[in-house]
Amino acid sequence: MSNGTDCYHCGEVVLTADKNKYKVYIAPEEREMCCPGCQSVAEMIVGSGLSSYYEHRTDLSPTAKQLVPDELLRLEIYDDNEIQDEFVYQDGEIKEITLTVEGLSCAACAWLIERSFRSTKGIHFINVNATSNRIAIKWVDEQIKLSDILKRISKLGYSASPFQADQHELMYNKQLKSYFRRLGLAGLATMQVMMFAVALYSTWFGDMEDMYRELFRWVSLIVATPVLLYSAQPFYSNALRNIRTRTLGMDVPVSIALLGAYTASAYATMTGTGEVYFESVSMFTFFLLFGRYLELRARKKTSELSANMAKLIPNMALRVNDDKSEQLIPTKQLKINDYVIVKSGEVVPCDGIIMNGETSVDESMLTGEFLPIVKSIDSGVYTGSLNVEQTITVCVTKTHKHNLISEIIRLQNTAESSKPQISILADQISRYFVLALLIISAGTYLFWLNYAPEKAFWVTLSVLVATCPCALSLATPTALTCATSFLSQRGILIRKEHVLESLTKIDEIAFDKTGTLTKGKFTLTSIKSDGELSEDELLRMATSLEQHSTHPIASAFKSSSDKIQFDTTENHIGLGISGMVDGSHYKIGSAKFTEQVSSELDGKEIVVYLTKNEQLIARFYIQDEMRDNVATTLDYIAESGLAVTLLTGDTANNTNKVTAGLAISNKKTSLSPEGKLAYINEQQANNKMMLMVGDGVNDAPVLSAATVSVAMGEGSDLAKNSADVVLLSTDFIAMKYMLATATKTYKIIKQNLMWALGYNSLILPLAISGSVPPYIAVIGMSLSSLLVIGNSLRLLK
Repeated sequence: MSNGTDCYHCGEVVLTADKNKYKVYIAPEEREMCCPGCQSVAEMIVGSGLSSYYEHRTDLSPTAKQLVPDELLRLEIYDDNEIQDEFVYQDGEIKEITLTVEGLSCAACAWLIERSFRSTKGIHFINVNATSNRIAIKWVDEQIKLSDILKRISKLGYSASPFQADQHELMYNKQLKSYFRRLGLAGLATMQVMMFAVALYSTWFGDMEDMYRELFRWVSLIVATPVLLYSAQPFYSNALRNIRTRTLGMDVPVSIALLGAYTASAYATMTGTGEVYFESVSMFTFFLLFGRYLELRARKKTSELSANMAKLIPNMALRVNDDKSEQLIPTKQLKINDYVIVKSGEVVPCDGIIMNGETSVDESMLTGEFLPIVKSIDSGVYTGSLNVEQTITVCVTKTHKHNLISEIIRLQNTAESSKPQISILADQISRYFVLALLIISAGTYLFWLNYAPEKAFWVTLSVLVATCPCALSLATPTALTCATSFLSQRGILIRKEHVLESLTKIDEIAFDKTGTLTKGKFTLTSIKSDGELSEDELLRMATSLEQHSTHPIASAFKSSSDKIQFDTTENHIGLGISGMVDGSHYKIGSAKFTEQVSSELDGKEIVVYLTKNEQLIARFYIQDEMRDNVATTLDYIAESGLAVTLLTGDTANNTNKVTAGLAISNKKTSLSPEGKLAYINEQQANNKMMLMVGDGVNDAPVLSAATVSVAMGEGSDLAKNSADVVLLSTDFIAMKYMLATATKTYKIIKQNLMWALGYNSLILPLAISGSVPPYIAVIGMSLSSLLVIGNSLRLLK
C-alpha cells in the first residue's frame, strides 16, 4: 500500500525532510510514516499484536490529525470492525470477547470490575476470572463500544486488552519475572535482617553494648526499607485501588500490617525505645510474594492449554490459485472454498474437506486419541491435525476465527470465566471475612491498649497477618481452573459454569444409543429383496430417499449421481422417510414406521425396511460398532450408585442385541424425540437430577431439557451444539474421566475451604490472646495459601 513516498498508515505524502525520520517496523520491513502521530498509532497497533489490521484493511487509516496519541483515545482503534474480526465473536447483535487483564490480585478485584458493569446499558454478560486473569464479556455494539468498556476498566486501575494466547503468555512471563525480582530482594534482605535479629534478641552473644545494638537496628532499617518500598509495592497498589473504589480485598489488611510494623519499628529505632520487627516485615513480604509467585505459576500452567492449542495453527498455508499456481499465504487470509495443499508431515492449516488424495491424520491434539485416522475424499479434516502419509488437497469450510481450535479455545475461556454457585459463595465469604478481620483487629487493639499497651500493636499485627484470607480466596478458583484444563486436555470441553457442581448431584444418567453408545458409523452389510427389483435398483431407491434424512443411519446409503427425483418427500424425525413418485408411496425406516414385523436375526445388525404402497419390498441390514470402553464406563457408573437408562428410537429387539451384557438398568425403546423429552421432564418433575448423553443433533431438545447435557460431538457440529459438555474424544472412557474429575474437584474444593476456614478459626483466638508472634503468623498464613494451591494442582495429574 505504500510506494515509498506515501505514509503506510494514512496514505498522505511523506515530506522529503521527514523521510527516514518516522518509521515503524511492520513485517516484513520498516514502513515510512508522515508524522509522529501516525508513528505513535502504528506502534500501538503493532505493540498490541494487531499487525494483521494492515493486511486486511480495505481503506487507509484516519490521518494523525484525527488520531490524538492519548492513551485512552488509542483504545478507540479497537472499535474498528476489521480489527475486531480477529478476536470478537458475534451472534446476531450480541458481540462476545475474552480480554486479558493485568493487575488482578484477588476475588475482590474481580467483584469490583463485575459490579461496575452490572447495570451498564448494552452489557449482557460479564464475568471476571481472577485465577486466569481473563474477562468474558458480551455487549451490544450499538449501545456501548468496546473502547468504552476498555476505558472504564482502565479507570478502575486495571489494564485490559483482547485475549491473544501469545500476548497472554508474555504477560504471565513478565509478571513472573517482576515477582521473581521482588522475591529475590525480599529473600536476601530477610536473611540479613534475621542475622541482626538473632544478635539483638538472643543471649548467645551476652550483653551487647548500646552502641552496637543501635547500629544493628539502623542497619536493619536500611536493609528492610527496599523490601517495604519495592518488594511489597504490588500489595500497596492493590490496597489503594480497593480503598479508592470502596471495596475490601485481602491486600488491605496486608498493607496495614506491613506499613504499621515498619513505621513502629522505624520510630523505635529513631527514638531508641521499644522493640523492632524489621525481620517480621521482611519475612512477611517474602512469604507473601512466594505464595503469589507460586499462585501465578499455577495460573500460567492451567492457562497454557489455550496458548498451546493456538500454537497448533500454522502461520502459513499453500493455497492453489484459480490459475492452478501455488501461493504461500498467511493462514488468516484463507477464505471459504479456497483450495489448500497439505503435504506429508505438515499440519493441516484449516477446517475443510479432502478433495483429492487419501492419507491418515493424527488428531491426538484435539481428541486425545493417538492412533491416526484414515481419511479419503469427502472426509473432514481439522486445523492443527497432522497429515501423516500422503499429500492431500483440502477445500476450506471454516474461516480462521471459526475453525475447530478457535471454537475449543472460545468454549474453554467461557467455561473458565464463569463461576458456579460455590465459587460465588466463597467470594462473598472472603469479602465479608476481610471486613470482619478489620473490625476484630480494631477491637483487639483497643483491648490490649487498656490491658498491656506495650503489646497492643504487635498483637494486632499478628491478628492481621495470621488471619489474612488468602487461602480462602484461592480455595475454589484454583481447583476449578485446574479441573477445566485437565478435562480439556482429554477432549472434554466444559461449556457451562454449573457443570462440575451439578455432576456431583446427578441421580440418573440417560444415554441415547445410536451415535452415543455406538460410533454412529454405519455400514450396509447386505440387502434382502422381497419383490422383483434388483439389489442395485433397491439401493438406488433407498439412497434417493435417505438423502433427505439427517439421521446417522442414512450415512450407510452411499450417495449416487443417478438418483430418483421424488415428487414429494417427508422426513419423520427418528422414524424414517416417506416419498411419492409415479403415483406410488414409498417408506423407508424402522419396523414401526413401515408397519412391519421385526426380523429375528442373529447378530447385532440393524434392519431398515423399504415399502411400496404399504407392501414390503426390501430389507437392508446395517451394522454399527460399539464405542471403545463402553462396558467399562457403564460398570463404573453403576458402581457409583447412579441409575443408567437407555433412551432410543430403535426397536427392543435390535436394542437388546446391541446392548447385551451392558450395565443398563432401564431400557426405553421405540421412543420418538418427543418421547425422550417426556421421560426427562417426568423424572425431573419427580426431583431427580438428570444427565442426558446424546449425539448432539437429533437429541437437541432432550439435551436442552436435562440438568446436565453431554454431546458426543466429533467436531463438525461443535459450534451449533446446545449441550453443556462436548466430548471430542470418540473413546467412551471420557465419560468416566468427566464424572471422576467432577467428584474429585468438589472433594478438593471442600478440603480447601475446610482448611482455610479451619485454619483461620484456630489461629484467630490464639492471635488475639497474644500467643502467636508476628513471625509465626507470617509463616502460618503463607503455608496455608501454599497448601491450598498445591492441593488444587493435584487435579492436573
